[in-house]
Formats: sequence, structure tokens, C-alpha cells
Amino acid sequence: MKSTNISDYIVRNSKEWQPLIEKGVHYHGISVVSLHYDETKQRSTTILLKFDPGAAYPYHNHPGGEEIYVLKGEVILEDTTLYQGDYLYTPPGFKHSVTTKTGCILLFIIPEEVELLN
Repeated sequence: MKSTNISDYIVRNSKEWQPLIEKGVHYHGISVVSLHYDETKQRSTTILLKFDPGAAYPYHNHPGGEEIYVLKGEVILEDTTLYQGDYLYTPPGFKHSVTTKTGCILLFIIPEEVELLN
């Protein structure tokens, strides 16, 4: 029987915020920390996102849905504001943009890569 070392699965808070850059596009005012990188998908599926006040992420689709938990601040998805402590589950195929007036830190679980929409 193989034993599991829990230390192999802990992400310590020593990780640095990195600029959010996807497919060569730098989203100014948005930083990311990867909490879980899925080797089979070759992408992070659980992340922290930090938005500076006024930062925005464009209109996009979530083919696999998403989960968002607001750790700090306020975030606006379409015309709905989520506040610290709010949780949102969106089903597969849900489309929206993201912005913030105050800045925020969000926990995101994203099973599939987002698709930017024009």
C-alpha cells in the first residue's frame, strides 16, 4: 500500500502573483496565482485572480462552467455585483464579462479553458 505525503499537495502562501497573460495577451491590472495545475489538461484549473480597481476581463464563454468565491472586494459579472463571501457557480456554456470598481481577489475553479468572444 502506497502512502501519501500530504506535503506534496500543499500550495504555501509563498507563491508570487504573476501578470495574467493568456495566449500572448497581457490583461493589465489582473494578476494570477496557480493553485492547481492539471498535468493532463496542461493548464491551471484552480487559481486566485487579483483585479486592480477598474480592471476588466473581456466577454467570454465557460464550456465547462466555473466556480467563483470572492475572497476580498467586489466584482461585477454583467450587471450583477458579487461581494466578499459570495459564491457563484455557473453552468457549462455560461457567458459573461468581468470587471471591478474597487478591486478584488477571487478564487476560481475552471474545469475547461475559457473561450474569448467578440
